[in-house]
Amino acid sequence: MTTIALIGPGAIGGTVAAWLAQDPNIEVTVCARTPFTDLQVETPQGLITATPKIITNPADATPVDWVLIATKTYDADATKPWLDHLVADHTRVAIIQNGVEHERLFAHLVPASRIVPVIINLPAARSAPGRIAQHRHGIIAVPAGQNGEEFATLFAKTEIEASAHADFISEAWLKLTGNSIAIVPSLTLRATGPVWNPDLEAIVRGVVEECAAVGRAEGATISQDFVEQAIANSRNMAEGSSAGSLHADRLAGHPMEVDARNGVIVRLGQKHGIPTPMNKVLVTLLAASGAPWIEKA
Repeated sequence: MTTIALIGPGAIGGTVAAWLAQDPNIEVTVCARTPFTDLQVETPQGLITATPKIITNPADATPVDWVLIATKTYDADATKPWLDHLVADHTRVAIIQNGVEHERLFAHLVPASRIVPVIINLPAARSAPGRIAQHRHGIIAVPAGQNGEEFATLFAKTEIEASAHADFISEAWLKLTGNSIAIVPSLTLRATGPVWNPDLEAIVRGVVEECAAVGRAEGATISQDFVEQAIANSRNMAEGSSAGSLHADRLAGHPMEVDARNGVIVRLGQKHGIPTPMNKVLVTLLAASGAPWIEKA
């Protein structure tokens, strides 16, 4: 029996926990702030349910084989009370978060050799604690190596496709490059497609080109075709479409992962001497808009 504890049962974390709990050889514990009774996820394959152990007090936690962290990036330090009880010498910790700095955010909490950064594409929305709608098939990427490969095998009996990649850094930066554009509709609160014009295209192109340039400097392979496709996706964004979690968090009045999504482009751009004026302007404007967000140094 493999024991797993998931911290952060939001839309992504709750969906992952529900799928893993379908495997009788996996015992799932959910670490939550708000108590609830069970998980119900409407997936593209139909409704799945799960009744994992749900705890709200870190003192009730015991060591497990795997800890999966699916909190927002700015909540890294808030996981420490859980990690203090869940992590033993054999425990590995998978970080399922946005951005490209999984290891940096948790290096002071968990030995680096036991951290598995996870890139996930799993469109989902939570309507209430334990109640989630999964909109499309899920895909997970992790680094090659024993830890990553053993993490991927946890999903063998799920409908989430998990695989280990020798070039994980490219997987991470490709996702960030595609997601970097979301700052634009998060600022305007409008889909980009219906208001598309040459000036807006120049802004979108600036954001994504800067991200790709920084990603390449970090060692990622990002083709120009990928950049053009990301811009085309923005051009074709339909009215009423969600721009993802950044947009949704602003609409809900929640703190936003601006630093993990676009601030990191500016910070790492400075490290490599790459100008990132478009991302810097939009990050500054989003902060000045009064929208709640948390900046990390």
